Amino acid sequence: MSVRRLAKIQPASFAFSKATKAKADWWIAKYPADRRQSAVIPILWLVQKQEGWCPEPALRAIAELLGMPYIRVLEVVTFYTMFMLEPVGSAALIQVCGTTPCALRGANDLMKVCKDKIGPKQVLSADGRFTWEEVECLGACANAPMAMINDYYFEDLTPETLAQIIDDFAAGKKPKPGSRVGRHSSEPEGPALTLTDPKLYDGSAARPIKALPNSKPVPA
Repeated sequence: MSVRRLAKIQPASFAFSKATKAKADWWIAKYPADRRQSAVIPILWLVQKQEGWCPEPALRAIAELLGMPYIRVLEVVTFYTMFMLEPVGSAALIQVCGTTPCALRGANDLMKVCKDKIGPKQVLSADGRFTWEEVECLGACANAPMAMINDYYFEDLTPETLAQIIDDFAAGKKPKPGSRVGRHSSEPEGPALTLTDPKLYDGSAARPIKALPNSKPVPA
């Protein structure tokens, strides 16, 4: 894993919003009083949803809220790559999977689109609206190549469809997540070729279950 460090430029302060604090308290209440530190991951996520990333003053606020050393919060936030340590685009954070299945299906072409339309990876775009980066496997190999944009998966991408998605975000639209070839989840492309008999699913081919000899009814 690469070394992850906090951004060099940090805000002067941080404050929980009313909604974030209420949700943080809700998470803390799930744990015994002497185990409130267990809420650190969900509260980091709440902060990221509020700020777009996890600034250093927020880490100190979380440490104070949970009664734990600041260094322990820092250890968590730098270990999990889902936490952003630098400001990200206000319109879209694009995380392109570059692991082998996606690479074989054209992930490098997707990254070229990002570079051409947004700029260097892990660098905030000039207008502050976009950030992109290459990430490891996102677990959607059957739908390669794919990317996670903000909180959602966009699958079966081509350079053309990804370019259109970026344009849509730039125009203030909300592109629909999911496959770009119309398939549901990770089902095969095109019509099903096996297990096509409706009797397999409508129950008409099911046989009645016979009781075994000397078996006793199961009590209700």
